[in-house]
Parts: sequence; structure tokens; C-alpha cells
Amino acid sequence: MTKIFCDIADKKIIKKFNKKKIVKGFTTNPSLMRKAGAKNYAQYSKEILKATNKPVSCEVFADDEKNMVLQGIKISKWGKNVYVKVPITNSKGKFMGKVIKFLNKEKIKLNITAVYHSKQTKQILKVINKKTKVIISIFAGRMGDVGKDPLPQFKESIKLSRNYKNVEILWASTREPYNFLQAKDLGCHIITAPPPIIEKIEKFGRSFNYLTKETVKGFLTDTKKSRFKI
Repeated sequence: MTKIFCDIADKKIIKKFNKKKIVKGFTTNPSLMRKAGAKNYAQYSKEILKATNKPVSCEVFADDEKNMVLQGIKISKWGKNVYVKVPITNSKGKFMGKVIKFLNKEKIKLNITAVYHSKQTKQILKVINKKTKVIISIFAGRMGDVGKDPLPQFKESIKLSRNYKNVEILWASTREPYNFLQAKDLGCHIITAPPPIIEKIEKFGRSFNYLTKETVKGFLTDTKKSRFKI
């Protein structure tokens, strides 16, 4: 079964989507935090964690190993449901294996983000144990944006992680509702999506006939509003 996480940092929306049974967790990042208007990163994150008992990923934003570790330790203490989000590399492309290994040994739940290749998944698996929970977030949508097929990377990553019961592969940068079915077909453990896409997933199962009528009604409504004439 593929779990759905909501990719958002807006506290009001988190409270709303926390009530949905379909939503099993939340993912955030510094960009989403900024968009939500957060001024104090730690305080804002703690408020999110208190708003739900579901898993929430909060990201470090240091760019060096020492400070990533320090930030990761601090974040891990914000709540029992927090996952510390760590990028696979820093901005210079250096693999953050030492950070991942240290935090994992400290029994800190991790979400390794910005992963694009199964080789990176292999790197992660080499430095973690088989007990502490780890999510590996593979950015499918961003691969598609530059003409890359993400499916082979997911297939290989899922295959590589089969012996790690503590590891979950996550479909990230979701672009459309259909991605949920793709992730489910692949055997992805999690897919994270923004609220509008989750709301569309909730409508799955409607017939082609219903969709045809709904589309035509939409055109008709807009025509009347615009007072078009031929």
C-alpha cells in the first residue's frame, strides 16, 4: 500500500488535511516554510508538529557536515513525529554520508531528500543500519521536467532496499494525480503531493461519461459568463 503524504508548510492547511484519513503524513522544506510566511524556523516547525501526530519531515539547511549534524540533532528533539530531512549532497555536490551515518547511529529518523539516481540510493544504504527509520525521497517530477524517465530509478531503488525493512522509498515532486497510480504500481511506500493534487486523488473512480459532462458544463458556464455570441 502506498501512503500519501501532504507536501505543505501552511499551518492552516496542515490542520485541515490532518483530518483526512487519506493523508498519512506531511513533508516540508525551507522553500515551503518561506512561502508559508514563517519567520522563526524552529518555532514554526514546532507548531506544525503539535498540530498533528502524523510524521512530519523538517529539513536542515546548513551546507556543511558539522552544522548539518548539529541542526539535525536539534530538529530531532522537536517532536516524536519528526523526521530530519537531509539532502543527499550539499550545494557543492559532496555526498553527505557522514551526516546520514552519524544521525542514523543516533537513532534519529531521517528523510534523505533530493535523490535522483539509484546509485545515490545505494550510497545511502551503505551507511545506514537496518533498524532506524529512513525515507529516501526520489524526485520524479523534476526528472520528468528535464526529459528523464524516473521509473527505472524507482524500480532499482525499491529492489536495492528490499532487505531494509526500516527504509521507505518516496515519490517526490509529484506533478499530477496519476503519479499516485504509477507510484502504487511500482510499489513505492510513500508519495508526497501538494493539497490540490491530493484533492484530485480523492475523486478517483469517476467515469468517462461523468468527466465528459463535467467538462462540457464547464465550457457552457464560461461561455454564459463571457456572454459570447456567434
